Amino acid sequence: MKNEHWMITLQKVFYPALVIIGIPSNLLTFLIFWRRNCGLSPSCRCYMMAMAVADTMVLIEIVILELILKYYTIEPFWSREPWCMIRDVLNYGAYNTSVWLVVCFTIERFVAIRAVCVKPKMCTRRYTLYLIATVFFCGHLMSVPYFWSNESKPLNGTNGFICVYSARMPKLYVDGLVWFQNTLVYIIPFIIIFTLNGFILKQISQSNKVHTEMQQNRKSFSAFVMVKKQRVKSMVLLVTISMTFSYLCSTRFVTQILIKTVHYKIDRADYSQSINIAADIGTMLDLTNTAVNMYLYACTQSRFRKEIIQMAKCLTVPCKHDKLQTNIPVISRMLT
Repeated sequence: MKNEHWMITLQKVFYPALVIIGIPSNLLTFLIFWRRNCGLSPSCRCYMMAMAVADTMVLIEIVILELILKYYTIEPFWSREPWCMIRDVLNYGAYNTSVWLVVCFTIERFVAIRAVCVKPKMCTRRYTLYLIATVFFCGHLMSVPYFWSNESKPLNGTNGFICVYSARMPKLYVDGLVWFQNTLVYIIPFIIIFTLNGFILKQISQSNKVHTEMQQNRKSFSAFVMVKKQRVKSMVLLVTISMTFSYLCSTRFVTQILIKTVHYKIDRADYSQSINIAADIGTMLDLTNTAVNMYLYACTQSRFRKEIIQMAKCLTVPCKHDKLQTNIPVISRMLT
């Protein structure tokens, strides 16, 4: 039996671990923001819950149904028609949605912090829900061209099939699709995120100067400190989420362009080519972004940490919690 390359072994372990960590943490995040505001605005909570849903879709559709099945089954179901054509439509649709929710959240927080005149209209629960629904719809709509990019071909000498790029499609179509997708989920989001975060960091610098000038007036200073604390929490949350996304996705962005354009016909199973190792590491880092948001919230938001601890206590000691709830009516009758 031929020895398995260490990169394949790493991915066989990494992707199931990512699912085990990511899906429960996303579900827990959704439940926490559904039950508690954690000191965040309603629009901000909507984005947090929507990102948890979109990230879970990515973990299910890309990590479980594509990558894990590829490594642990002889012939995945998506090797045959019509799943071969539908697979990338669903995969890229989920990924597009996940990315653009981060972008929209960045824009929404920037508006809330800098554009005070527009904030009452844009930073509302109803407006945010409409925008989230639009992102889900458009994210999948933008992935429809992938329906014609793949085809199912029989493997030579076997009864199996493999899903590959369609030979009927001209190279210009494939190259255009690659650049369109990379522009949609990397180039434009990176420009928006880095630009808006730059303005926000500039805002922090300016607020620190005002902080120093207002220390002489105690009343105005105390009011300013309260507002500043809320803004700083929001800024830290935004910068942490958006910059983590940018750093984790940058490696895949570069390697995908190199593979799909410069080395278009390279054998992706040949790990003697260093570009294949770099590409798979980039994919692993990219997909890690869909499983770490809960931990980013926990690192930056004290009230979110308290909710996690509270839920953990309820799960680990359910008997005491239930007993306390049942004794509340009895205690209240005794006091009256």
